[in-house]
Amino acid sequence: MDLFLSFNGRIPRSKFWLGLLVLIVANWTLMAILGMVFGTSMVMTADPANAEQAMEQMSAMFIPLIIVILIMLYPTLAVYTKRWHDRGKSGWWSLIILIPLAGFIWFIVELGILRGTDGPNKYGPDPLG
Repeated sequence: MDLFLSFNGRIPRSKFWLGLLVLIVANWTLMAILGMVFGTSMVMTADPANAEQAMEQMSAMFIPLIIVILIMLYPTLAVYTKRWHDRGKSGWWSLIILIPLAGFIWFIVELGILRGTDGPNKYGPDPLG
């Protein structure tokens, strides 16, 4: 649980990917539960040609979606921050994902592909050794 509740320390790529998988499953589960509670489907089923129907469905999904985002934000940022720490960088680097396309690619390469710094760094000991 420390993986999702703390911003301290470092995690290797394997824990990062496992953490993301857990967060995705939790996200889907939460969306399904809130969809049932609010009586809406969290999957877009409206005909794209019918703008009024599509807007109606998007409006119905708005509140459950905001709730899911708010619940998932803290644990997601905790996982990202620990992985940035393993790369020897501040968790604020997570904001790079806000840059369209290039930010997402940079984020995936840095956190999901590249190995963390060898040995201890200012964020803690090497999680692999």
